[in-house]
Amino acid sequence: MPDPAEMLRRRAAVLDLGLPYIVAEIGGEIAGYAYASQFRPRAAYRFTVENSVYVAERHQRRGVARLLMRQLIEQCAAAGMREMIAVIADPSNSTASVALHRSLGFAEVGLLRGVGEKFGRALDVLLMQRSLTQS
Repeated sequence: MPDPAEMLRRRAAVLDLGLPYIVAEIGGEIAGYAYASQFRPRAAYRFTVENSVYVAERHQRRGVARLLMRQLIEQCAAAGMREMIAVIADPSNSTASVALHRSLGFAEVGLLRGVGEKFGRALDVLLMQRSLTQS
């Protein structure tokens, strides 16, 4: 997880764009967060957002990510966003994230091979998409 200064910078950037940044707390402790950011900076993409969701390891598998994502989807739709994109690095080792997004109506729309890198290893990136105008 990024350091606190970087997290504050990211939060401010998201809120400056009028997009949601949601934090889940359990017992006064931050359990997780989710936010929407610009998918691309050009005006043509102004109604499309990319989602990010993180849940602390000790709070995983308790429905926190699902709750955060449902709220994020609802708030983005209410703000007039039309599409949400999930960019999931290393999908073969991120099966919980893929399953979560799939269960929330996201469809797999593309796989970018070897475009990421972590710990000296090339990573694939899965793109998933969900319409925010669906019922």
